[in-house]
Amino acid sequence: MLAFARNGKLQNTMPGIAGIISQRPATECESRVGSMLAMMRREPFYKSGNFSCTKHGIYAGWVAHDNSFASNQVFFNEDRDIAVLLSGECFNSPSMTRELRSKGHHVNDDKGAWLPHVYEERGCQIFKELNGLFSGFLFDKREGKAFLFNDRYGTERIYWRETTDAFYFASEAKALLRVLPELREFDREGVAQFLIYGCTVNWRTLFRGVELLPGGSRWTFQNQTCKKERYFDKEACEGLPELSPESFQKKLDETFNRVLPRYFETDSPLGLALTGGLDTRMILACQPQQDERPISYTFTGEVGETFDDRIAAKVAAACGLEHQLLRLGRDFLTNFAAHADETVYVTDGCFGINGAHEIYLNRQARELAPVRLTGLFGSEILRGVSYLKPMLPPPGLLNPDFQQTVDSLIRDFAAEQAHPVTSAAFKTIPWNLFGSMAASRSQVVLRTPYLDNELVALAYQTPSHLRKSPQPAFRLIKDNNPLLGRIETDRLAEDKERPFPRKLSWLLREGGFKLDYYHNEGMPHWFCRFDGALHAIDCQVGIFGRHKFLHYRSWFRRELSAYVFSVLTDPRAQQMACFDRSFLKRMANAHTHGYRNYTLGINAVLTLEAVERLLLKDVSSKAELADEPLVPLPAAF
Repeated sequence: MLAFARNGKLQNTMPGIAGIISQRPATECESRVGSMLAMMRREPFYKSGNFSCTKHGIYAGWVAHDNSFASNQVFFNEDRDIAVLLSGECFNSPSMTRELRSKGHHVNDDKGAWLPHVYEERGCQIFKELNGLFSGFLFDKREGKAFLFNDRYGTERIYWRETTDAFYFASEAKALLRVLPELREFDREGVAQFLIYGCTVNWRTLFRGVELLPGGSRWTFQNQTCKKERYFDKEACEGLPELSPESFQKKLDETFNRVLPRYFETDSPLGLALTGGLDTRMILACQPQQDERPISYTFTGEVGETFDDRIAAKVAAACGLEHQLLRLGRDFLTNFAAHADETVYVTDGCFGINGAHEIYLNRQARELAPVRLTGLFGSEILRGVSYLKPMLPPPGLLNPDFQQTVDSLIRDFAAEQAHPVTSAAFKTIPWNLFGSMAASRSQVVLRTPYLDNELVALAYQTPSHLRKSPQPAFRLIKDNNPLLGRIETDRLAEDKERPFPRKLSWLLREGGFKLDYYHNEGMPHWFCRFDGALHAIDCQVGIFGRHKFLHYRSWFRRELSAYVFSVLTDPRAQQMACFDRSFLKRMANAHTHGYRNYTLGINAVLTLEAVERLLLKDVSSKAELADEPLVPLPAAF
C-alpha cells in the first residue's frame, strides 16, 4: 500500500508527543494541540489522545503504535495528580514493580504504568534512572510543575519553540510549522550543516526558530518560568577506567546476556532484522529462551542475493528461525517520486532522497511483526565506526556567499575532538543516523540493545587497542553459540588476522566490498567513462551488488534520470537561494549522461527542494484530521 502520493494527501508520519504550555485561552491552545497531533497521526495502526489542565496552562497529546509501550497512556498515579506522556520505550525490571506494590502503589499491568509511581518515590532522580529511547512530558499537579525530558542520547527528538506567551513542543517539526507560520523558513546555518554532513548538528534544525532539545535534558516549567537542565553527565562515563582485555571480555559477556532479554519482551510478534555482520549475530548468540520465536528477515533488492542475504539465512537456520527476504519491488522505482516525498515529509527532511527505501521496506517488516529488533549502532558503540564526517558539496553547486558559510563550518568541525563512544552515542547516532530511525519508526517499534545504558557505559571501558577490533564480538559469539561462530561474516573481518590462504579470502571479499562502493556513490568522476561498459558486463556476469542492494548512483543515471532532471531544472529548485542556478542543470546533464558522479549533490538538492515544497510551502494545507477522534482527559484533572 502506498501511503503517500505526490501532490496528494499525506497519510504517514511518526508516533510522538506534542503540547503547549501557556496562559492563552484554553480553546485556542486545545485547538492548536489538535492541529499539531493531526500532523502526526496518519497510519491506521496509530492510537492517540490528549489531556489538559487549564489552571496551569498545560495542553498536551500523544500518538503511538497500537499495542506499543505508549499505546495505553496517559499514565497516572492513584490520585490522578501525576500524569506522564511518553514517546518511545522505557525498560524496568520486575523487581521495580514488586517494590512499588510493596510500598502500597497500585501499579496495573500496562507497560508504562510504573512511571508516575517511580516519580512519586524518586522525584527528579527518575530521569537519570530511565533506560531506553524515549522522550516524555510529566505533569505534577500537586506542585504545579511540569517536566519535558528525553533519553540521554537525544534519539527521540523534541522540537521546541518559545514565544513571548507560550512554549510549544512536538516530536515532529512539522507540528510546530503547522501552528506557527513564522517558522516556515530555512535556517541558513542548518542548511549549511546539512550540505556538509548530510544532517544538522549541535541540536540545530533546518527551520529558522525551531530548536531541538539536547540529549539528556530535563526542563522544568513552573510559575511561567522554564529551568533548562541536563540530568545526564557523559563526562562521568568518559572518566571510567579502562579494563584489561580479559576483564572487559568477561564483563561484555555478562552485561550483554543480562540486558538482552528486555529487548525480546513484547506482546506483539517480534521481528529480528538479520544481516551478515556481527551485531545481529551477537543478539542471536545470546538470545533468551522464549516460547515465541522471533521472525527473521533481511532487506534486499528486487532480484539476486547479497552476502547479507545468504549469510543471514545460514545464521537463521543455525538457530532454527524462519527467515525471509523483504525485497524492493518494481513499484519502488516506478513510484519513486512518491516514496521520496514520503521519506522527506515523515522525517522532517532528516532523511534524504537516498533513504526512500527505508519506509518501503519497514512497511513490509510490519506485516510480519510490528516490533523490529536490530543490531543497529553496534559497530558505532563497540567499534568506533563514525559516519559524521564532512562531505564537501560539489564545486560550483553553491553560490559564493553561501559557500563562505559552508567553509567556515568545515573549519569549526576540524577543531572538534571527542571520545569515540561519546562521538558515536551523543553525536553520530542522534544527528547523522536519526533520519533512518525516524523513517523506520513510522512503521515499526524499533529496538536495539546497543544503546542500553549499561552497554554504552561499558563501551567506555574498552581496552584502547580493542576499540576498533571485532575480536570481542567474535569471542562473545563463539563463547555463547559456537555454531554461529563458525559461519563466515559478510566481510570476513575475523580472517584478516589469519595466514594465507584465509588472508587471500579476506582480501578478495574486502576488495569486492570496495568495488561495490565505488560502483555506487563512491565512483570517482574519471571512472564514470567506463560505467557503460561495466554496466553491460554486470548485466551478463553480475559483478556488482554482492554487498549492496541500493544503487542510487545508477538509478539516478538510468531509471530515475527523468525524475532527477525534472526536479533539478524545475523553477522551484532553480530559485533556492543557496544554489548556483546554472550549475543545477549542468549537474543533471553530467550525471544522467554518465560524465560525472553527483549522487550526493543530487540527493542534497532534491531533499532540500522537497523540504521547501512539502514542509515550508504546503504544510498548512496538509493538516486534515484523521478519522479517529482525540480522547480528552476528564475535566476533573
